[in-house]
Amino acid sequence: MLRRTGWPRLALILGTLVFIASTSAALIGASGTVEQQPQIGFDCDPSRLSGPLKVLCLAKRFEEGRRLFEEETFGGNGRTCDTCHSARTGTFSPKDAQRRLARNPADPLFLHDGLDDGIQGTSRITEHATVRIEIPLTSRVRLFNDPLATSVVFLRGTPTTINTPALQPVFMYDGRDTTLETQALGAVHAHAQNGVEPTALQLQLIADFQRTAPRFFSSLELFAFARGGAPPQLPLGRTASEKRGRAMFDNVPLAQGSTRGICGTCHSGPMLDVANDFNVFGAPAGSRFFDVGVSERNKLNLPVYEFVLDGTDVVSTPDIGMILTEPMPPEFPPFIPLALLTNIFKVPTLWGISHTAPYFHDNSAKSLEDVADQYAFFFKNFVGITLTTQDEADIVAFLKLL
Repeated sequence: MLRRTGWPRLALILGTLVFIASTSAALIGASGTVEQQPQIGFDCDPSRLSGPLKVLCLAKRFEEGRRLFEEETFGGNGRTCDTCHSARTGTFSPKDAQRRLARNPADPLFLHDGLDDGIQGTSRITEHATVRIEIPLTSRVRLFNDPLATSVVFLRGTPTTINTPALQPVFMYDGRDTTLETQALGAVHAHAQNGVEPTALQLQLIADFQRTAPRFFSSLELFAFARGGAPPQLPLGRTASEKRGRAMFDNVPLAQGSTRGICGTCHSGPMLDVANDFNVFGAPAGSRFFDVGVSERNKLNLPVYEFVLDGTDVVSTPDIGMILTEPMPPEFPPFIPLALLTNIFKVPTLWGISHTAPYFHDNSAKSLEDVADQYAFFFKNFVGITLTTQDEADIVAFLKLL
């Protein structure tokens, strides 16, 4: 099975060769001489074209989308989409930040919301790879110590773009964006501090590039699935540890004294990002937002806010999560008290997870071992199930196969 280490480069080479062959053949006339290349720009409409002209149009749009993602700053602080969403991992890690700071202290990563207080200091981004995210408060959520505040700042990691743009319907850890275009526009505004407003076409081209470029997929199976192919299948595992880890993702009810199905309860479906019929919270199958105790544990000792919910309930947390998203995901009816929905975040896909560290919304898990440790904390303190050291090792062994 081709995995992320080699397949995107191979796919890009093959795709380029196919494109060259098809367009070259189409542009050679009956006399065997090359005809004049049609004047087609990236603003073409592929739905109105056919044959080689459609292929050429798509190629023009793809290249412009690539340029916009990797090079365009929109007259801002020098950041591009690529600044925070690397081709290798779709995000950046503390080690990445450390290397970049050593190589170039003027790297645009170390500006604005990448700085400790928004003005100076790189200790946080080089230790945890988190940035400052300012989220508006809603009419149902206020700060206890600052009731006139209209927004709050959280410290969050950068969600990976590997397997996400083409294969998930909502974006960001709190699900506040439901299209790639709105996600891109929000990033240009908040992180790139743009001086030039992106056009609707530019946002569309950025979105299309993320849906089609091999760099955004961890395997050929996921690349094909995004284009209507068969859904990816979980590997069976080779070692005893991998097979035990695989059993934790079975779609079965949890049984006393068994870990079978314990991960599948929330990591089900083709992308391993939705709840199944047996999830321990009783949420509808297909739900994609849950609380796994990351904010409650507050492993990084982040600053804690006191939030007043619906004018009555007071909740203390370093990051309250999804309930600041308006409108909230449809799986949460408005009559549910907000106090029951605090610290909930989007379930990420697990495909390619060994390449996309760090993990969770606060980057508190720097390794897969840290991920397993967080779930041991969660199951013990929230569900009453104790995971052994071997259980944790089995989870890690299987995740490395995805």
